[in-house]
Amino acid sequence: MVTIHPTAIVDEGAEIGDGCRIWHWVHICGKARIGAHCSLGQNVFIGNDVVIGNNVKVQNNVSVYDAVRIEDDVFCGPSMVFTNVYNPRSAIARKDQYRQTLVRKGATLGANCTIVCGTTIGEYAFVGAGAVVNRDVAPFALMLGVPAARRGWMCRCGVRLPDAPGRVACEACGDSYRIEDETCEPL
Repeated sequence: MVTIHPTAIVDEGAEIGDGCRIWHWVHICGKARIGAHCSLGQNVFIGNDVVIGNNVKVQNNVSVYDAVRIEDDVFCGPSMVFTNVYNPRSAIARKDQYRQTLVRKGATLGANCTIVCGTTIGEYAFVGAGAVVNRDVAPFALMLGVPAARRGWMCRCGVRLPDAPGRVACEACGDSYRIEDETCEPL
């Protein structure tokens, strides 16, 4: 069963998976595809050329524009921003120049962060609040700042991993990882 608040607008043709919750003043365009068990908070907009996986949480005041793909288990924090045109101008139509953005499984996009179009956010990456991502993000990377830079690595459970090369274990859940210069891989 899908729960849709009476103030929400869901255009005909939109695909919404079972168990989704659509809150106040949401607008979902007719060609959007949303997986099961998602939550779309107040004042969310979902464009036509958008695909959202299962168990995704899109918090209040987020617009997911055309050419954005979000895999399973992603968290989009309050008021975070996606773009789809790299160099927009009001007087110049550039809808044929949308750049695809891909957010891989399990990633977290913190409150008020900005994801510049054309980037890929790796699996279980963690983009901190207010960061501006303007290039691809490695899996498990902790990205902070403007522009965002890698400041560490994150466990699947959302806890920062020890800053040491080689084999490390998460202090919260015990999962093990191998950290090299620019990579972090689960063992």
